[in-house]
Amino acid sequence: MSPEGKKLLNIVVLGFGFMFMFTAFQTCGNIEQTVIKSFNSTEFHGSGYTSMAIIYGVFSASNLLAPSVVTVIGPQLSMFFSGLIYSGYIAMFIYPYTWSFYTASVLVGIAAAVLWTAQGNVLAINSTDSTIGRNSGIFWSLLQFSLFFGNLYIYCAWHGHVHITDKDRQTVFISLTVISLAGCFLFFLIRKPDAEVSPRPDGTEPLLQTESMDGSTASSPGSGLCSQALDAFVKACKMFVTKEMLLLSISIGYTGLELTFYSGVYGTCIGAMTRFGTDAKSLIGISGIFIGIGEILGGGVFGMLNKSSRFGRNPVVLLGLITHYVAFFLIFLNIASDAPLAPEAGTDLEAFITPSVGVAMLCSFLLGLGDSCFNTQLLSIIGFMFHDNSAPAFAIFKFIQSIMAAIAFFYSNYLLLHWQLLILVVMGFLGSISFFVTEWLAESSRRDSDYDSI
Repeated sequence: MSPEGKKLLNIVVLGFGFMFMFTAFQTCGNIEQTVIKSFNSTEFHGSGYTSMAIIYGVFSASNLLAPSVVTVIGPQLSMFFSGLIYSGYIAMFIYPYTWSFYTASVLVGIAAAVLWTAQGNVLAINSTDSTIGRNSGIFWSLLQFSLFFGNLYIYCAWHGHVHITDKDRQTVFISLTVISLAGCFLFFLIRKPDAEVSPRPDGTEPLLQTESMDGSTASSPGSGLCSQALDAFVKACKMFVTKEMLLLSISIGYTGLELTFYSGVYGTCIGAMTRFGTDAKSLIGISGIFIGIGEILGGGVFGMLNKSSRFGRNPVVLLGLITHYVAFFLIFLNIASDAPLAPEAGTDLEAFITPSVGVAMLCSFLLGLGDSCFNTQLLSIIGFMFHDNSAPAFAIFKFIQSIMAAIAFFYSNYLLLHWQLLILVVMGFLGSISFFVTEWLAESSRRDSDYDSI
Protein backbone atom coordinates (compact mmCIF):
# COMPACT_ATOMS: atom_id res chain seq x y z
CA MET A 1 0.00 0.00 0.00
CA SER A 2 1.26 3.47 -0.88
CA PRO A 3 2.11 5.93 1.92
CA GLU A 4 -0.90 8.06 0.93
CA GLY A 5 -3.15 5.00 0.95
CA LYS A 6 -1.92 4.03 4.41
CA LYS A 7 -2.65 7.54 5.71
CA LEU A 8 -6.16 7.46 4.25
CA LEU A 9 -6.77 4.05 5.84
CA ASN A 10 -5.67 5.47 9.20
CA ILE A 11 -8.23 8.27 8.85
CA VAL A 12 -10.98 5.76 8.04
CA VAL A 13 -10.06 3.54 11.02
CA LEU A 14 -9.94 6.64 13.24
CA GLY A 15 -13.42 7.61 12.04
CA PHE A 16 -14.86 4.14 12.67
CA GLY A 17 -13.33 3.99 16.16
CA PHE A 18 -14.91 7.32 17.07
CA MET A 19 -18.18 6.26 15.41
CA PHE A 20 -18.51 3.25 17.72
CA MET A 21 -17.44 5.15 20.83
CA PHE A 22 -19.74 8.09 20.22
CA THR A 23 -22.64 5.94 19.10
CA ALA A 24 -22.58 5.04 22.77
CA PHE A 25 -21.57 8.33 24.37
CA GLN A 26 -23.62 10.79 22.30
CA THR A 27 -26.69 8.58 22.68
CA CYS A 28 -26.00 8.51 26.42
CA GLY A 29 -25.77 12.32 26.54
CA ASN A 30 -28.92 12.70 24.47
CA ILE A 31 -31.08 10.57 26.78
CA GLU A 32 -29.50 10.87 30.21
CA GLN A 33 -31.57 13.81 31.47
CA THR A 34 -34.76 12.01 30.39
CA VAL A 35 -33.53 8.76 32.00
CA ILE A 36 -32.67 10.55 35.24
CA LYS A 37 -36.13 12.14 35.41
CA SER A 38 -37.65 8.65 35.11
CA PHE A 39 -35.26 7.03 37.60
CA ASN A 40 -37.27 6.02 40.67
CA SER A 41 -34.81 6.28 43.56
CA THR A 42 -34.80 8.51 46.60
CA GLU A 43 -31.01 7.97 46.92
CA PHE A 44 -30.12 9.43 43.53
CA HIS A 45 -30.07 13.21 43.16
CA GLY A 46 -28.07 13.75 39.97
CA SER A 47 -28.80 16.07 37.05
CA GLY A 48 -27.85 15.28 33.47
CA TYR A 49 -27.23 18.96 32.73
CA THR A 50 -24.97 19.27 35.80
CA SER A 51 -23.05 16.13 34.82
CA MET A 52 -22.39 17.45 31.33
CA ALA A 53 -21.37 20.83 32.78
CA ILE A 54 -18.82 19.02 34.99
CA ILE A 55 -17.55 16.97 32.04
CA TYR A 56 -16.98 19.98 29.83
CA GLY A 57 -15.63 22.11 32.66
CA VAL A 58 -12.99 19.51 33.58
CA PHE A 59 -12.45 18.90 29.87
CA SER A 60 -11.56 22.54 29.34
CA ALA A 61 -9.23 22.67 32.35
CA SER A 62 -7.44 19.49 31.21
CA ASN A 63 -6.84 20.50 27.60
CA LEU A 64 -3.66 22.47 28.14
CA LEU A 65 -2.06 19.42 29.80
CA ALA A 66 -3.39 16.90 27.29
CA PRO A 67 -0.59 17.48 24.70
CA SER A 68 1.92 16.43 27.34
CA VAL A 69 0.08 13.13 27.89
CA VAL A 70 -0.14 12.47 24.15
CA THR A 71 3.56 13.27 23.80
CA VAL A 72 4.55 10.82 26.54
CA ILE A 73 2.37 7.77 25.74
CA GLY A 74 1.52 8.39 22.11
CA PRO A 75 -1.82 9.11 20.40
CA GLN A 76 -2.85 5.47 20.02
CA LEU A 77 -2.64 4.52 23.70
CA SER A 78 -4.03 7.95 24.64
CA MET A 79 -7.21 7.24 22.65
CA PHE A 80 -7.51 3.67 23.95
CA PHE A 81 -7.28 4.49 27.67
CA SER A 82 -9.51 7.54 27.27
CA GLY A 83 -12.07 5.32 25.54
CA LEU A 84 -12.08 2.93 28.48
CA ILE A 85 -13.04 5.79 30.79
CA TYR A 86 -15.85 6.80 28.41
CA SER A 87 -17.11 3.21 28.58
CA GLY A 88 -17.01 3.32 32.38
CA TYR A 89 -19.16 6.47 32.42
CA ILE A 90 -21.79 4.78 30.24
CA ALA A 91 -21.70 1.58 32.32
CA MET A 92 -22.34 3.65 35.47
CA PHE A 93 -25.97 4.19 34.33
CA ILE A 94 -26.69 0.46 34.70
CA TYR A 95 -26.74 0.94 38.50
CA PRO A 96 -26.38 4.70 39.07
CA TYR A 97 -25.41 6.36 42.35
CA THR A 98 -24.96 10.06 42.87
CA TRP A 99 -21.31 9.74 43.92
CA SER A 100 -20.36 7.45 41.01
CA PHE A 101 -22.29 9.64 38.56
CA TYR A 102 -20.36 12.79 39.37
CA THR A 103 -17.01 11.00 39.88
CA ALA A 104 -17.34 9.46 36.43
CA SER A 105 -18.20 12.90 35.05
CA VAL A 106 -14.88 14.29 36.32
CA LEU A 107 -12.90 11.36 34.90
CA VAL A 108 -14.58 11.63 31.49
CA GLY A 109 -13.69 15.32 31.37
CA ILE A 110 -10.00 14.45 31.78
CA ALA A 111 -10.24 11.58 29.28
CA ALA A 112 -12.00 13.75 26.71
CA ALA A 113 -9.14 16.25 26.65
CA VAL A 114 -6.61 13.50 25.96
CA LEU A 115 -8.87 11.73 23.45
CA TRP A 116 -9.56 14.76 21.26
CA THR A 117 -6.00 16.05 21.39
CA ALA A 118 -4.78 12.63 20.22
CA GLN A 119 -7.46 12.60 17.50
CA GLY A 120 -6.32 15.97 16.17
CA ASN A 121 -2.72 14.77 16.22
CA VAL A 122 -3.55 11.62 14.21
CA LEU A 123 -5.62 13.66 11.75
CA ALA A 124 -2.82 16.17 11.18
CA ILE A 125 0.11 13.73 10.81
CA ASN A 126 -1.91 11.65 8.32
CA SER A 127 -2.79 14.71 6.21
CA THR A 128 -1.11 17.27 3.98
CA ASP A 129 -2.24 20.78 3.04
CA SER A 130 -4.03 19.30 0.05
CA THR A 131 -5.75 16.44 1.95
CA ILE A 132 -6.60 18.03 5.31
CA GLY A 133 -10.02 19.21 4.07
CA ARG A 134 -10.88 15.81 2.60
CA ASN A 135 -9.69 13.93 5.68
CA SER A 136 -11.57 16.28 8.03
CA GLY A 137 -14.75 15.61 6.05
CA ILE A 138 -14.25 11.83 6.05
CA PHE A 139 -13.59 11.75 9.78
CA TRP A 140 -16.51 14.04 10.59
CA SER A 141 -18.96 12.04 8.46
CA LEU A 142 -17.95 8.72 10.01
CA LEU A 143 -18.11 10.22 13.51
CA GLN A 144 -21.62 11.53 12.93
CA PHE A 145 -22.95 8.13 11.87
CA SER A 146 -22.91 7.61 15.64
CA LEU A 147 -25.97 9.85 15.93
CA PHE A 148 -27.83 7.75 13.38
CA PHE A 149 -27.25 4.26 14.80
CA GLY A 150 -27.49 5.09 18.50
CA ASN A 151 -30.68 7.09 18.22
CA LEU A 152 -32.33 4.57 15.89
CA TYR A 153 -31.79 2.02 18.64
CA ILE A 154 -33.34 4.37 21.21
CA TYR A 155 -36.40 4.89 19.02
CA CYS A 156 -36.93 1.16 18.56
CA ALA A 157 -36.33 0.38 22.26
CA TRP A 158 -38.52 3.16 23.68
CA HIS A 159 -41.29 3.41 21.10
CA GLY A 160 -44.59 3.93 22.94
CA HIS A 161 -42.95 4.18 26.38
CA VAL A 162 -44.25 7.08 28.46
CA HIS A 163 -42.06 6.10 31.43
CA ILE A 164 -38.53 4.61 31.23
CA THR A 165 -38.35 1.58 33.56
CA ASP A 166 -35.22 0.23 35.27
CA LYS A 167 -35.16 -2.68 32.83
CA ASP A 168 -35.39 -0.30 29.85
CA ARG A 169 -32.49 1.70 31.23
CA GLN A 170 -30.27 -1.27 32.02
CA THR A 171 -30.82 -2.93 28.63
CA VAL A 172 -29.92 0.26 26.76
CA PHE A 173 -26.80 1.08 28.77
CA ILE A 174 -25.39 -2.46 28.74
CA SER A 175 -25.65 -2.39 24.95
CA LEU A 176 -24.07 1.06 24.73
CA THR A 177 -21.17 -0.01 26.96
CA VAL A 178 -20.33 -2.95 24.69
CA ILE A 179 -20.46 -0.71 21.60
CA SER A 180 -18.12 1.81 23.24
CA LEU A 181 -15.57 -0.87 24.13
CA ALA A 182 -15.56 -2.11 20.54
CA GLY A 183 -14.57 1.38 19.40
CA CYS A 184 -11.67 1.49 21.89
CA PHE A 185 -10.03 -1.61 20.44
CA LEU A 186 -10.33 -0.34 16.86
CA PHE A 187 -7.67 2.28 17.65
CA PHE A 188 -5.03 -0.48 17.68
CA LEU A 189 -5.50 -0.86 13.91
CA ILE A 190 -4.03 2.61 13.29
CA ARG A 191 -0.47 2.41 11.96
CA LYS A 192 2.29 5.00 12.13
CA PRO A 193 2.59 6.74 8.74
CA ASP A 194 5.76 6.20 6.73
CA ALA A 195 8.55 8.70 7.29
CA GLU A 196 8.93 11.31 4.58
CA VAL A 197 12.17 11.75 2.68
CA SER A 198 13.14 15.28 1.68
CA PRO A 199 16.30 16.45 -0.13
CA ARG A 200 19.03 18.33 1.66
CA PRO A 201 19.26 22.06 0.94
CA ASP A 202 22.48 21.45 -1.06
CA GLY A 203 20.78 18.73 -3.14
CA THR A 204 23.24 15.99 -2.16
CA GLU A 205 21.82 13.30 0.12
CA PRO A 206 18.23 12.84 1.32
CA LEU A 207 17.35 13.73 4.87
CA LEU A 208 14.98 11.38 6.68
CA GLN A 209 12.24 13.24 8.52
CA THR A 210 10.03 11.71 11.17
CA GLU A 211 6.85 13.15 12.56
CA SER A 212 6.81 13.61 16.30
CA MET A 213 3.78 13.16 18.52
CA ASP A 214 2.91 16.84 18.34
CA GLY A 215 2.89 16.76 14.55
CA SER A 216 6.24 18.47 14.06
CA THR A 217 9.16 17.04 12.11
CA ALA A 218 12.57 16.36 13.49
CA SER A 219 15.73 14.66 12.30
CA SER A 220 16.78 13.46 15.75
CA PRO A 221 14.96 12.08 18.78
CA GLY A 222 13.87 14.29 21.64
CA SER A 223 15.74 14.80 24.89
CA GLY A 224 13.54 12.85 27.25
CA LEU A 225 9.87 12.45 27.99
CA CYS A 226 9.72 15.15 30.67
CA SER A 227 11.26 17.80 28.43
CA GLN A 228 8.92 16.76 25.60
CA ALA A 229 5.90 17.06 27.88
CA LEU A 230 7.01 20.48 29.14
CA ASP A 231 7.69 21.63 25.59
CA ALA A 232 4.18 20.57 24.51
CA PHE A 233 2.63 22.51 27.39
CA VAL A 234 4.68 25.66 26.63
CA LYS A 235 3.72 25.46 22.95
CA ALA A 236 0.04 25.23 23.87
CA CYS A 237 0.25 28.30 26.13
CA LYS A 238 2.11 30.36 23.51
CA MET A 239 -0.24 29.32 20.73
CA PHE A 240 -3.29 30.28 22.78
CA VAL A 241 -2.40 33.99 22.64
CA THR A 242 -1.58 34.16 18.92
CA LYS A 243 -3.71 36.50 16.80
CA GLU A 244 -5.13 33.65 14.71
CA MET A 245 -6.16 31.52 17.67
CA LEU A 246 -7.71 34.44 19.55
CA LEU A 247 -9.83 35.23 16.50
CA LEU A 248 -10.86 31.61 16.04
CA SER A 249 -11.74 31.32 19.73
CA ILE A 250 -15.04 33.15 19.19
CA SER A 251 -16.07 30.78 16.42
CA ILE A 252 -14.91 27.77 18.44
CA GLY A 253 -16.84 29.07 21.46
CA TYR A 254 -20.03 29.17 19.40
CA THR A 255 -19.61 25.50 18.45
CA GLY A 256 -19.43 24.70 22.17
CA LEU A 257 -22.72 26.47 22.86
CA GLU A 258 -24.58 24.86 19.98
CA LEU A 259 -23.05 21.46 20.82
CA THR A 260 -24.77 21.71 24.20
CA PHE A 261 -28.03 22.71 22.56
CA TYR A 262 -28.30 19.96 19.96
CA SER A 263 -26.73 17.17 22.02
CA GLY A 264 -28.55 17.69 25.31
CA VAL A 265 -31.12 20.47 25.45
CA TYR A 266 -33.10 20.03 22.23
CA GLY A 267 -33.75 16.30 22.71
CA THR A 268 -34.92 16.98 26.26
CA CYS A 269 -37.28 19.68 24.93
CA ILE A 270 -38.83 17.28 22.41
CA GLY A 271 -39.30 14.57 25.04
CA ALA A 272 -41.04 17.10 27.33
CA MET A 273 -43.65 18.19 24.75
CA THR A 274 -46.85 16.35 25.74
CA ARG A 275 -48.51 17.81 22.61
CA PHE A 276 -46.37 15.35 20.62
CA GLY A 277 -48.36 12.49 22.18
CA THR A 278 -47.23 9.24 23.76
CA ASP A 279 -44.31 8.95 21.33
CA ALA A 280 -42.61 12.09 22.66
CA LYS A 281 -39.88 10.13 24.48
CA SER A 282 -39.06 7.96 21.47
CA LEU A 283 -38.96 11.08 19.28
CA ILE A 284 -35.72 11.95 21.10
CA GLY A 285 -34.15 9.11 19.13
CA ILE A 286 -35.67 10.24 15.83
CA SER A 287 -34.43 13.77 16.48
CA GLY A 288 -30.93 12.43 17.01
CA ILE A 289 -31.15 10.52 13.73
CA PHE A 290 -32.07 13.66 11.82
CA ILE A 291 -29.23 15.56 13.51
CA GLY A 292 -26.92 12.75 12.41
CA ILE A 293 -28.19 12.86 8.81
CA GLY A 294 -27.46 16.59 8.71
CA GLU A 295 -23.99 16.04 10.18
CA ILE A 296 -23.15 13.22 7.76
CA LEU A 297 -24.38 15.11 4.71
CA GLY A 298 -22.52 18.25 5.73
CA GLY A 299 -19.31 16.42 6.62
CA GLY A 300 -19.22 14.56 3.31
CA VAL A 301 -20.22 17.41 1.02
CA PHE A 302 -18.31 20.24 2.68
CA GLY A 303 -15.24 18.11 3.32
CA MET A 304 -15.07 17.33 -0.40
CA LEU A 305 -15.80 20.93 -1.42
CA ASN A 306 -13.02 22.15 0.86
CA LYS A 307 -10.57 19.95 -1.05
CA SER A 308 -11.08 21.72 -4.36
CA SER A 309 -13.05 24.89 -3.64
CA ARG A 310 -11.77 28.08 -5.21
CA PHE A 311 -13.75 30.14 -2.72
CA GLY A 312 -12.17 29.00 0.54
CA ARG A 313 -13.96 28.08 3.74
CA ASN A 314 -16.03 31.23 4.31
CA PRO A 315 -19.06 30.30 2.14
CA VAL A 316 -19.50 27.03 4.05
CA VAL A 317 -19.43 28.82 7.40
CA LEU A 318 -21.91 31.41 6.11
CA LEU A 319 -24.23 28.59 5.01
CA GLY A 320 -23.89 27.08 8.49
CA LEU A 321 -24.90 30.36 10.13
CA ILE A 322 -27.96 30.78 7.88
CA THR A 323 -28.97 27.15 8.45
CA HIS A 324 -28.75 27.57 12.22
CA TYR A 325 -30.70 30.84 12.18
CA VAL A 326 -33.55 29.14 10.30
CA ALA A 327 -33.50 26.28 12.82
CA PHE A 328 -33.50 28.62 15.83
CA PHE A 329 -36.45 30.61 14.47
CA LEU A 330 -38.53 27.49 13.80
CA ILE A 331 -37.70 26.05 17.24
CA PHE A 332 -38.76 29.35 18.81
CA LEU A 333 -42.13 29.05 17.04
CA ASN A 334 -42.63 25.32 17.62
CA ILE A 335 -41.34 24.41 21.12
CA ALA A 336 -42.73 25.69 24.43
CA SER A 337 -40.41 28.05 26.26
CA ASP A 338 -40.43 25.99 29.48
CA ALA A 339 -39.59 22.68 27.75
CA PRO A 340 -35.90 22.56 28.86
CA LEU A 341 -36.97 22.83 32.52
CA ALA A 342 -40.17 20.77 32.45
CA PRO A 343 -40.65 17.91 34.97
CA GLU A 344 -40.82 14.24 33.99
CA ALA A 345 -44.52 14.60 33.14
CA GLY A 346 -43.63 17.21 30.50
CA THR A 347 -45.25 20.52 29.54
CA ASP A 348 -48.73 21.21 28.12
CA LEU A 349 -47.82 24.69 26.89
CA GLU A 350 -47.59 25.72 23.26
CA ALA A 351 -45.29 28.26 21.61
CA PHE A 352 -46.54 30.33 18.67
CA ILE A 353 -47.76 27.56 16.35
CA THR A 354 -49.44 24.23 16.93
CA PRO A 355 -46.55 21.89 17.87
CA SER A 356 -45.47 19.92 14.80
CA VAL A 357 -43.33 16.78 14.84
CA GLY A 358 -42.34 17.44 11.22
CA VAL A 359 -41.05 20.93 12.02
CA ALA A 360 -39.20 19.57 15.07
CA MET A 361 -37.43 16.94 12.94
CA LEU A 362 -36.60 19.51 10.24
CA CYS A 363 -34.96 21.64 12.92
CA SER A 364 -32.93 18.62 14.07
CA PHE A 365 -31.64 18.14 10.53
CA LEU A 366 -30.77 21.83 10.21
CA LEU A 367 -28.95 21.83 13.56
CA GLY A 368 -26.78 18.92 12.40
CA LEU A 369 -26.12 20.41 8.97
CA GLY A 370 -25.11 23.77 10.40
CA ASP A 371 -22.89 22.16 13.03
CA SER A 372 -21.02 20.20 10.36
CA CYS A 373 -20.45 23.43 8.39
CA PHE A 374 -18.67 25.04 11.34
CA ASN A 375 -16.76 22.02 12.60
CA THR A 376 -15.39 20.71 9.29
CA GLN A 377 -14.08 24.16 8.42
CA LEU A 378 -12.59 24.70 11.89
CA LEU A 379 -10.82 21.33 11.74
CA SER A 380 -9.55 22.23 8.28
CA ILE A 381 -8.27 25.71 9.06
CA ILE A 382 -6.60 24.65 12.32
CA GLY A 383 -4.96 21.68 10.62
CA PHE A 384 -3.74 24.03 7.86
CA MET A 385 -2.54 26.95 9.98
CA PHE A 386 -0.95 24.90 12.79
CA HIS A 387 0.15 21.78 10.91
CA ASP A 388 3.61 21.74 12.51
CA ASN A 389 2.17 21.95 16.04
CA SER A 390 -1.07 20.06 15.68
CA ALA A 391 -1.49 18.57 19.17
CA PRO A 392 -1.34 21.92 21.06
CA ALA A 393 -3.58 23.55 18.43
CA PHE A 394 -6.31 20.93 18.71
CA ALA A 395 -5.98 20.95 22.50
CA ILE A 396 -6.74 24.68 22.50
CA PHE A 397 -9.65 24.08 20.11
CA LYS A 398 -11.20 21.62 22.55
CA PHE A 399 -10.30 23.79 25.56
CA ILE A 400 -12.33 26.70 24.22
CA GLN A 401 -15.16 24.55 22.89
CA SER A 402 -15.54 22.58 26.09
CA ILE A 403 -15.48 25.52 28.49
CA MET A 404 -18.28 27.16 26.51
CA ALA A 405 -20.20 23.88 26.47
CA ALA A 406 -19.82 23.66 30.25
CA ILE A 407 -21.20 27.18 30.64
CA ALA A 408 -24.12 26.32 28.36
CA PHE A 409 -24.97 23.11 30.24
CA PHE A 410 -24.88 25.11 33.48
CA TYR A 411 -27.28 27.83 32.32
CA SER A 412 -29.54 25.18 30.72
CA ASN A 413 -30.61 24.30 34.27
CA TYR A 414 -32.12 27.77 34.67
CA LEU A 415 -32.84 29.58 31.38
CA LEU A 416 -36.05 29.25 29.38
CA LEU A 417 -35.74 28.17 25.75
CA HIS A 418 -36.05 31.61 24.15
CA TRP A 419 -33.16 33.02 26.19
CA GLN A 420 -30.96 30.08 25.19
CA LEU A 421 -31.82 30.69 21.53
CA LEU A 422 -30.98 34.40 21.83
CA ILE A 423 -27.52 33.58 23.18
CA LEU A 424 -26.94 31.23 20.24
CA VAL A 425 -28.02 33.86 17.70
CA VAL A 426 -25.63 36.49 19.05
CA MET A 427 -22.66 34.13 19.42
CA GLY A 428 -23.26 32.61 15.97
CA PHE A 429 -22.99 36.03 14.34
CA LEU A 430 -19.83 36.98 16.23
CA GLY A 431 -18.27 33.57 15.64
CA SER A 432 -18.87 33.73 11.89
CA ILE A 433 -17.31 37.19 11.60
CA SER A 434 -14.22 36.04 13.51
CA PHE A 435 -13.88 33.00 11.23
CA PHE A 436 -14.11 35.13 8.09
CA VAL A 437 -11.27 37.36 9.30
CA THR A 438 -9.10 34.35 10.19
CA GLU A 439 -9.70 32.72 6.78
CA TRP A 440 -8.66 35.93 5.03
CA LEU A 441 -5.48 35.97 7.12
CA ALA A 442 -4.80 32.32 6.20
CA GLU A 443 -5.29 33.02 2.50
CA SER A 444 -3.03 36.07 2.66
CA SER A 445 -0.35 33.98 4.35
CA ARG A 446 -0.68 31.28 1.68
CA ARG A 447 -0.38 33.81 -1.16
CA ASP A 448 2.68 35.38 0.45
CA SER A 449 4.25 31.93 0.84
CA ASP A 450 3.55 31.06 -2.78
CA TYR A 451 5.07 34.38 -3.90
CA ASP A 452 8.22 33.84 -1.82
CA SER A 453 8.73 30.36 -3.29
CA ILE A 454 8.73 31.64 -6.91
